Amino acid sequence: MSTPPIIQEADALRTKRRYHNKRSLCYIFRSGVAGGVAGCVAKTIIAPLDRVKILFQSSNPHFQRYAGTWMGVFQASKEIYTINGVRGLFQGHSATLLRILPYAAIKFVAFEQIRHILMPTKDTAFRHLMSGSLAGIASVLCTYPLELIRVRLAFEVRNDSRIGYISLCKQIYNESAASHRKFIHLPIMNFYRGLNPTIMGMIPYAGVSFFTHYLLTEICRTELKDLTTKPSLAVGKLDSRGQNMKAPLKTWAELTVGGLSGAIAQTISYPLEVIRRRMQVYGALDPTSYVGFWQTVRTIWVTNGFKGFFIGLSIGYLKVTPMVAVSFTVYHRMKLWLNID
Repeated sequence: MSTPPIIQEADALRTKRRYHNKRSLCYIFRSGVAGGVAGCVAKTIIAPLDRVKILFQSSNPHFQRYAGTWMGVFQASKEIYTINGVRGLFQGHSATLLRILPYAAIKFVAFEQIRHILMPTKDTAFRHLMSGSLAGIASVLCTYPLELIRVRLAFEVRNDSRIGYISLCKQIYNESAASHRKFIHLPIMNFYRGLNPTIMGMIPYAGVSFFTHYLLTEICRTELKDLTTKPSLAVGKLDSRGQNMKAPLKTWAELTVGGLSGAIAQTISYPLEVIRRRMQVYGALDPTSYVGFWQTVRTIWVTNGFKGFFIGLSIGYLKVTPMVAVSFTVYHRMKLWLNID
């Protein structure tokens, strides 16, 4: 016996409301899955570049001769490959995936929720900036120890031994905090080395990334819509506000918008990223001391001057541009596939 049409329509309406109600567990779960998958795909694509950039930023003594030139990244990659093979290029990547899955999921879920609160009826560029910054802070606070472990694994270049997760965690936990003798210092705080510049850098990075992505997407949907959009994919679909869904961008346009967003955000926040990397690896260089934010700034300035805050920026562009492009593109494609917006 077939279900009456009126009941079918009611069931379809309930399903649509569940999928598009941003406060529902169904929407939160699906947006988290979309964000986590997007983050993992993007990070996997640029993993070798990510490792080389960490070695440059943290002034690893074995690779400083390659820093500062466009060809340096390829020369450093070749040396890593010669010493450790393909595995060397992806060293620390398992820790990256362990971190990026919850990081990206939390970031996109938080962005959607904060965006819904700040913009219940209409999107604005400034509120995208605010939503992106707050979402970035939330994701960093939840996953920072995993980021520290990833960086320390990527920093290790010795071929005579392979450090494991448990032994590395014990090493970080037991590192001294000599400069904190005047204050109460808990060993667990060693897993938060470099948190302050990370938060400071995430505010402009995530905020500008979402802000720029929104502006460029709107330009594509208005001024360049005939060239850059797929209207057929949005026909008959409603967004979370019950309005007609905006036409998604074509893949090449989505990648271009995402890449430009990442490059602009990277330029603005890069000095804080360099400071953060230095603070994260100081424990590996000298386990008996804890170096703070301003001491790190002074060290970089004395050693390399102003350009020291932009060491590795060229590889940063090579890494971040495709990473953000793929991340936004996969996220929006996953949202379409999971029937959420």
